[in-house]
Amino acid sequence: MAIDEDITLRKLEVFQAFMKLGNMARVSEALGQSTVSVHRALHSLEGGLRCPLFKRDGRKLIPLSTAYVFLEHAERILRDCEDGIRRTRETAGFTATRLKIGGLYSMTVRTIPQLLVGLKTRRSSLDIDLTLGSNRELLHKLQEGQLDAIVIALSEPLRNPDLLEVPMFDDDIMFAAPLGSPYAQHTNIDLLALRAERFVSLSDEFATYHDFTSAFARAGFAPEIAMRVGDIFSLMNLVSNGIGYALLPRRVADFSPKVQLIPLAERYAISQHIVLVIQRKRERDPNLLALSAECRMIAER
Repeated sequence: MAIDEDITLRKLEVFQAFMKLGNMARVSEALGQSTVSVHRALHSLEGGLRCPLFKRDGRKLIPLSTAYVFLEHAERILRDCEDGIRRTRETAGFTATRLKIGGLYSMTVRTIPQLLVGLKTRRSSLDIDLTLGSNRELLHKLQEGQLDAIVIALSEPLRNPDLLEVPMFDDDIMFAAPLGSPYAQHTNIDLLALRAERFVSLSDEFATYHDFTSAFARAGFAPEIAMRVGDIFSLMNLVSNGIGYALLPRRVADFSPKVQLIPLAERYAISQHIVLVIQRKRERDPNLLALSAECRMIAER
């Protein structure tokens, strides 16, 4: 059976308010409508239902048993509709009270804490879930809708029309060695002089690994890799214990006092572009606008 066009959600709200307040003047004040509009809504609702809801007693409307039966269903309809709207908007990320952000392990000392503190200042009621991972993993989760935004390192733009990048800062790739290594006094490092050395690296899911291979491609040889690991903390420990040298971004300098970072010679110079990435279709989401604004503040410092 088709629902009559005279039965609308707005009229259900008027009906619910009247059943609660019992007076058209009070309903008019509560909903910001004239008493004539309230009366018209209730009358047309009866017409759409094709049965009476009220008994007229002068200017008063006295609810019949049918009104109480219909009220139970009307309240459920309004409640379900409100819940459906809320859940739909939260699925799309709009007006959500929780924001899911992804980031690289190498940004957990300064960049991400600084970003989250600024975001909480802008939106104090926002709850934040932080997921750490590789570039590849985070990009996949963003595109699958599992994350709302990610902060990653890029060597070049993504060139994906569905994704929006907000630049934050550039970070240089450095030579990482344990304190007191034979290279401690060097002002820069020529990779050609390191053919006989052993290295440790991240796995190929990480942007830093691709910068590692790119730098040695410029040197014209593939280094001996003693071990590959899946996080920056393990890699720093390997370097500090003399398992091998590494190429790492400058931002990890504070991770370990036992590791020294030395610039690469100019011909091997590589920079990572640290960016916020969000889905373009969600760029007007209030939470993501606040996050983007905070990223731009970091870019200006």
